[in-house]
Amino acid sequence: MRIVVGRWQQSPLGAFADVMLAEPDGSRLLLAPDEDVAEFVSTTYSFDRVEIGPVWVEEAGGASWRVVAPGLEITIGIGRRLPLGWLLRLFPKRVATAPLWARLTDPVARVVLRGVRTRGSAGNGRSEYYGATDLRRVTELTGSWQDTDLGTLAPVSPEPRFGFGSTPRRPSVTSIVTTIDVR
Repeated sequence: MRIVVGRWQQSPLGAFADVMLAEPDGSRLLLAPDEDVAEFVSTTYSFDRVEIGPVWVEEAGGASWRVVAPGLEITIGIGRRLPLGWLLRLFPKRVATAPLWARLTDPVARVVLRGVRTRGSAGNGRSEYYGATDLRRVTELTGSWQDTDLGTLAPVSPEPRFGFGSTPRRPSVTSIVTTIDVR
């Protein structure tokens, strides 16, 4: 099971949380808090199913997150900043999150973090850019999906295939600003 938790602090729909799951059989599922969020996220990323219901992320002192969504309950232990996270923090946020910076860093990201992209097609004729500003290690993950224990933390493999790029192979929390050009 591969899990991506989205904590959107700003969006055209306001702040919200969502969860993208890639199950062992390869099926991709979006857990969204309402129809508007489901439409917004599924227009950008690819899913086989969408489920609507309460989705929330509770931060516990910066050291862990508790995530609850339909059929999912997890606690994510967040560890120290990784070396790449320290490097990302060297750049002013307005530079690090600019689409031009994403275009420039994309070739480097592809080599340094296999499968990771910082720019690509968001589908429907739109372009998407990821501006990373921090990267922290995930130290543990406990919880269940549809009343089944998720087991131990493992590398993200195979790639979840939600969009044009993947997540880092090492379980991590990446702070990013996503820019979607909807022209």
